[in-house]
Amino acid sequence: MPPPIIALAGALAMGWLDRHAPLLRWLAPPWNRIGLAFIATGFAIDLTAIATFFRERTTVDPIRIERSTRLVVSGLYRVSRNPMYLGLLLVLFGFGLWLGSLTPFLVVVAVERVVVVWQIRSEEAVLGQKFGDAYREYSRRVRRWL
Repeated sequence: MPPPIIALAGALAMGWLDRHAPLLRWLAPPWNRIGLAFIATGFAIDLTAIATFFRERTTVDPIRIERSTRLVVSGLYRVSRNPMYLGLLLVLFGFGLWLGSLTPFLVVVAVERVVVVWQIRSEEAVLGQKFGDAYREYSRRVRRWL
């Protein structure tokens, strides 16, 4: 399942949990609007990372990672191996702040684990096989998230 779909499902679950099982409402309006800054930052990171892939002329399709033609190590990829997923998590984190209770953050943690286990680990295996020592060196130099 593509990570954006996982994130969308997570956002829906966050909204449902906030409405039906809120745990400790701690961030009331107008303070919850700080979440908008995280949402905007997450989308900006995603768009910048996607633009880097287009500039490098390689696929952004996380399901067909074997179609990658280049190992992207420029732009945001100098500081994070997964800025697109980082952006998605920032959007979810911001949405959690916007909702204002603690319950939605359980979903943010769950989405992070699902993305790592189901997507990132398989991507790392494919990239390691496809790009060999260049990918292994990149992995040593740049952290998975930040």
